[in-house]
Amino acid sequence: MLEIASGVGQHAAAIARALPDLDWTPSDPSAEGRDGIETWRKASGLDNLRAAEPVNAADPATWPSGPFHAVVCINMVHISPWGATEGLMGGAAEVLVPGGLLYLYGPYREADIPLAPSNADFDQNLKARNPEWGLRALEDVSQLARDHGLRLTLRVEMPANNLSLLFRKV
Repeated sequence: MLEIASGVGQHAAAIARALPDLDWTPSDPSAEGRDGIETWRKASGLDNLRAAEPVNAADPATWPSGPFHAVVCINMVHISPWGATEGLMGGAAEVLVPGGLLYLYGPYREADIPLAPSNADFDQNLKARNPEWGLRALEDVSQLARDHGLRLTLRVEMPANNLSLLFRKV
C-alpha cells in the first residue's frame, strides 16, 4: 500500500496498526511531514509501517517504482492545485498492479446534487487561501482517472459530506 500526502503520519500509523498484514508506505513532499511520519512510525513500533517516501504527487520522478496493490490519498485533491490530481492519477496508473485500487477520500462537487452549505463555505475558504485549491467536480476527477486507465467502481457517502471513492486499474 502506498499513501500519498500522508501529512504527519497519524493515518499511516492507525491504518498500519488496524491492518497488520499489509505493508504501509506513507509519503509526503515536505521534510516536516516526513519527520512527523517518522515520529509516528518509531512510536508505533509497527513492522508493517515503512519509512516515508518523498513523493510529490504532481512530479512523476518522485514516485517509488512499485508495484503496489493500492494507492490511498486522503484529503489532498481539494487542498492542492489540479496538477497534483493529474499527477496522482498518472502516478497511480504507473505504480498499481493490474486490478490495483486507488482510494480517494474527501469532499467533492457532484452534478445534480446541491452542495451542502458546510462544503460551500469550506470551498470558499480554500479558494481564499489559494485560488488553485477547492472542491473538485467528481465528474472531472472520474474522467481524469478514466484517461489513465482507472475506473470508478465504488462511491460511498461518508460523514461531514465527504466521499470515499474507489478506482480500479483496468
